[in-house]
Amino acid sequence: MASRTIVITGASDGIGAAAARTLAKAGEQVVVVGRSAEKTRALAKDIDADYFLADFSELAQVRTLAEQLKSDYPRIDVLANNAGGIMGKRTLTADGNESTFQVNHLAPFLLTTLLMDTLSASGAKIINTSSAANNFGKLDLSDLTASHGYSTNRAYGTGKLANILFTSELHRRFHERGITTAAFHPGVVRTNFAAESASPWRHAYKSILNRFMLTPDQGADTMLWLINGTAGTDWISGAYYAKRALAKANRQAYDAALARGLWEKSEELVAA
Repeated sequence: MASRTIVITGASDGIGAAAARTLAKAGEQVVVVGRSAEKTRALAKDIDADYFLADFSELAQVRTLAEQLKSDYPRIDVLANNAGGIMGKRTLTADGNESTFQVNHLAPFLLTTLLMDTLSASGAKIINTSSAANNFGKLDLSDLTASHGYSTNRAYGTGKLANILFTSELHRRFHERGITTAAFHPGVVRTNFAAESASPWRHAYKSILNRFMLTPDQGADTMLWLINGTAGTDWISGAYYAKRALAKANRQAYDAALARGLWEKSEELVAA
């Protein structure tokens, strides 16, 4: 079988890097995308992969990334939207969006929609890294900048809830064009996640609790299972998974009208 072209964002560290290593070793054409030039270049060199740099806190960089990918790869078999993070105090990006919401949802939304012609023509899988933290989220379409009642953990949870809603709406809109998609929770993984945030979780990642967290390879397991499996046989397109099984999400995650509304609001927010 010919190798697949697999684009992984947030691939300079953690589960993205672990998945990239495994897939490259299996002979796939892996394209790694990261924010850290040093880490992303080092990984790409180590696994002999192409790489691109993009900071998702700037939508202009996402647009440039999409143009580069469309130019260089006429076929993309898998897009793994893995970039994200938990932030500190409430800040707005240069685009005017709350930073957690932009990095975790709006940037991957923009990248995916800009690549949709290529993805549809390729019959691609779109895999979105969410989190069990979606249960802490509360999506209010009238306040997507979190100007009222902001907290670091709630903002992150809302971003991860948005990933699941995005996944279900992706399926509704594009399944007939050959797209399959899933969101997943990787588990609590031993990485540098939250290190730069103001979240109390940053202490856990540096404490003795670190010993009980999953390794990046363990955290990447469900991502790899979705990438290597078959939608309709191994997993259901449009659904949310954890530990290779359907998982229960925030009750808002099952609101089809909210998913449609989020898509429409997202289109407005990323409009050039």
